[in-house]
Amino acid sequence: MAKAPKTVYQCSECGGTSPKWQGKCPHCGEWNTLQENLTAPEPKNARFQSWAADISKVQALSEVTAVEVPREPTGVGELDRVLGGGLVAGAVILLGGDPGIGKSTLLLQTVAKMAQSRKVLYVSGEESAQQVALRAQRLELPADGVNLLAEIRMEAVQTALKQHEPAVVVIDSIQTMYSDQITSAPGSVSQVRECAAQLTRMAKQMGITMILVGHVTKDGAIAGPRVLEHMVDTVLYFEGDQHSNYRMIRAIKNRFGAANELGVFAMTEHGLKGVSNPSAIFLASYRGDVPGSCVLVTQEGSRPLLVEIQALVDDAHGFTPKRLTVGLEQNRLAMLLAVLNRHAGIACFDQDVFLNAVGGVKIMEPAADLAVILAMLSSFRNRPLPEKMVAFGEIGLSGEVRPVARGQERLKEAEKLGFKRAIVPKANMPRNANEFPNLKIFGVSSLQEAVDICRNSE
Repeated sequence: MAKAPKTVYQCSECGGTSPKWQGKCPHCGEWNTLQENLTAPEPKNARFQSWAADISKVQALSEVTAVEVPREPTGVGELDRVLGGGLVAGAVILLGGDPGIGKSTLLLQTVAKMAQSRKVLYVSGEESAQQVALRAQRLELPADGVNLLAEIRMEAVQTALKQHEPAVVVIDSIQTMYSDQITSAPGSVSQVRECAAQLTRMAKQMGITMILVGHVTKDGAIAGPRVLEHMVDTVLYFEGDQHSNYRMIRAIKNRFGAANELGVFAMTEHGLKGVSNPSAIFLASYRGDVPGSCVLVTQEGSRPLLVEIQALVDDAHGFTPKRLTVGLEQNRLAMLLAVLNRHAGIACFDQDVFLNAVGGVKIMEPAADLAVILAMLSSFRNRPLPEKMVAFGEIGLSGEVRPVARGQERLKEAEKLGFKRAIVPKANMPRNANEFPNLKIFGVSSLQEAVDICRNSE
């Protein structure tokens, strides 16, 4: 007699199961994430019998031959930069981003270019074949060589992969796929995890480069279980304001290249175009004679970027002053205000403070501390900073200015774009005084020294 389906409660964050509902997930500790899920019993080892057939042998690490992994360029320069030089056979890439930000557009452009030299397959689970064709026609993309499959059933996708044996496959999106072996609905934790596991296994066995499109939650993280990010080789995030013409792709994880690389694109009528000099884009509307503005030299992977940091410090009109940031870490703002009060004698406890990183870029590195404090100081005193000046440096709780990585590369980028002054940590001062002839560099070891330099340069 067949067993009846049973009800389990599955966590939407980690994918763990519980026989009864609880307010707190016993596996990851998140609250109110357990959801009811009706599962049917399945035959023992039904889905993993093929794994038991091929058993790997144990071998010494010294006997393993390490071979440099060849890369195939995609034809999109900025995407190749983020990937570390191009695609790797057998690699699985997860691309996430907000709805409408341009994920499908970029991937359709990429497969259209790669179809000229290799076999590609675009699997559309969200749009029909006609909709994809209309997008390609609107973008004026060559359709020759692009194989298209509008399907959401995993077994049908696996059959198409075995028949056509493509070199590159795009799955748009992984949340729409479902397997007949799982009874839950498409997009559930179990379906996403199972479909991703099957696709990853096929990519490794057949040497297929597979790109998975993933939805994101309201917090900006990939929807579904976190194990999805552990399965794949590379995790890319699309960033940027939908009201802006510029988009950014950031590598969060990359087993075949450097993480935290950044690629910048401009949205045009014919799709996304790579931006070779993003610093000039971010500083297009920069005005040095405005109080509350300071240029930061941040480092995104191997690329230095110049970003304008804007601050507005105004009298608070309520009992609790506001602390708001866009593109910067809000918790770090509270720490910097306390350091500014203790070690520079400037109190902002009765002031509203607003910070903005112009251009929609997200800055998470602590090297932005010095530029943020100088921008707040300029707004608080209502006096602009010295003209054509950049700053970078990490600030500690005792008011010291700490060095940051790749200081010489940051200074080279600032000099190339025509800046004349730079306030940097003393440890980042160049050893050769003539290395930057057009840039006057001030090395500081404390916050008070940086404040005094700005005050004396007025």
